Amino acid sequence: MRKVIYYVASSIDGYISGPDDDVSGYVQTGNGVEKYLGDLAGFDTVIMGRKTYEYGYAFGIEPGQPAYPNMTHYIFSDTLTFDHPHESVHVKPLNLDAIDAIKQQPGTDIYLCGGGQLAGWLLDHQRIDLLRIKLSPVVLGQGIRLFGDSTKAYKAGLIDTEAYEHGLQMMTFAITY
Repeated sequence: MRKVIYYVASSIDGYISGPDDDVSGYVQTGNGVEKYLGDLAGFDTVIMGRKTYEYGYAFGIEPGQPAYPNMTHYIFSDTLTFDHPHESVHVKPLNLDAIDAIKQQPGTDIYLCGGGQLAGWLLDHQRIDLLRIKLSPVVLGQGIRLFGDSTKAYKAGLIDTEAYEHGLQMMTFAITY
C-alpha cells in the first residue's frame, strides 16, 4: 500500500507559515531546496486541503489547474468547485474512505502538501505514514501549526537527517500509532 508522506517546511517552533501565510523566513535557496524539488518530481499523487490549494493562486496557479504538473491532485474540500477542472485535479469531501481509496491505487507514495488542519486530521486518524520536515532555522512565534489543532500524542522515530546550506535540515520520521 502507498504511504502518505507529509513533506513540509517548518520553523523550529513548529509553524508551517507565519501570520497571514507568510513563509518569507524559510530557507528559499540552496542545495536543500534543490533536493526538495527533486524529491517532488518522484511523486505522482498529491493530497491537500482547499486553503493550501488556494494559496497557490498567489503564485500563478489558475483555479482548477494542477499545482504540480506531474501529479494527480486530490483536494479535500466540501466547498471548492471548478467550472472546468484539469483532468488531473479532483475535489473530494474529506473522509477516511477517500483517503484509503487513494492509498490503495497503484503508484508512488503520496505527497501531503502543506495544510496544518488537514495534516492534523490525518494524524488524528492515523493516516500519515512518514513526516519529512524541511526545518528552517527560524522562530515564527505564531501562524499555522504543523498539525493544526490536533492535540493527540504520538511517538515518531527518526529515520534520517540531512544538513544543507543556510542551516536547513531535512528530517524524516516514522510515526508510531
